[in-house]
Amino acid sequence: MNAMTTTTKETATGTATAAPVLEASGVTMRFGGLTAVREVDLTVREGEIVGLIGPNGAGKTTFFNCLTGLYVPTEGQVSYKGTVLPPKPHLVTQAGIARTFQNIRLFSNMTVLENVLVGRHTRTKEGLWSALLRGPGFKKAEAASRERAMELLEFVGLASKAEHLARNLPYGEQRKLEIARALASDPGLLLLDEPTAGMNQSETRTTEELVFAIRDRGIAVLVIEHDMKFIFKLCDRVAVLVQGEKLVEGTSEVVQGDERVVAAYLGTPYEGAPGAEEAAEVEAAEAHAAAATTAPEDDAEAGEDTAPEDTAPSDDTPAAGTGKASGADSTTEGDSK
Repeated sequence: MNAMTTTTKETATGTATAAPVLEASGVTMRFGGLTAVREVDLTVREGEIVGLIGPNGAGKTTFFNCLTGLYVPTEGQVSYKGTVLPPKPHLVTQAGIARTFQNIRLFSNMTVLENVLVGRHTRTKEGLWSALLRGPGFKKAEAASRERAMELLEFVGLASKAEHLARNLPYGEQRKLEIARALASDPGLLLLDEPTAGMNQSETRTTEELVFAIRDRGIAVLVIEHDMKFIFKLCDRVAVLVQGEKLVEGTSEVVQGDERVVAAYLGTPYEGAPGAEEAAEVEAAEAHAAAATTAPEDDAEAGEDTAPEDTAPSDDTPAAGTGKASGADSTTEGDSK
């Protein structure tokens, strides 16, 4: 990563007084009669890296999906820089929030550069007629988008592979490409869903450096991760979800020293904890919702790549407060986490 500077989380000292970027208030998500996320509050401030952890079935990805418009929360609201977000993924991206997914979602038959250009489309102003006529305005905008895309590829260390097909990249580089595509929308907040899943120690270290470099560019980061060593070293604050509820939030030292967190990861019940049967029902409901909203495998095999996260949803997206997934764009995976 030639353009990247290795830093530490000491750079973010004093962010406790910074302005909020993301404010989630009382976010609740129910699937039928089952509650997957219950009254979760979370704030991410400018210059912060915040972690979200919890055992499998804790509701972490469901909560992420509520933040990004893939799910419409049954209760509560999500605001970005003081403005309540609309329950549509493309409008959330347009507002300034970008995300990656646990399972990589790239256009495998497109080049590395083309994948980043796709992420750039929310920041271009050229319309249909401009694209068809390909006048001077369109050509100027296209050149600017390519220049910005190449800057991002340089930033993540993939500039030399701009013309390679995305499917030919090694796993770790595909993760980098997905992050570059998310950054192409010029977000103020980046949501990362298990960015080091399946990585070796060296790749994890590289990802850590990349996240610090993203924060140093003025972009706040919210990250889900199962690698505790990675999360505690990376984050300024960590919030712990257990069976849909926020158990504790604080610095890495505070969270690691909380006996309830240790008990939750070891499977030991703590006072007031939901029973195993209830947890299993919630996990099954989340998995069912994910299966119902994921694009059919046959489409991918037919050469139709999975749409990225900022694609506009279908017209049958339910209104806010319905507590249902947002249309065909709710292609979520890993909701059983």
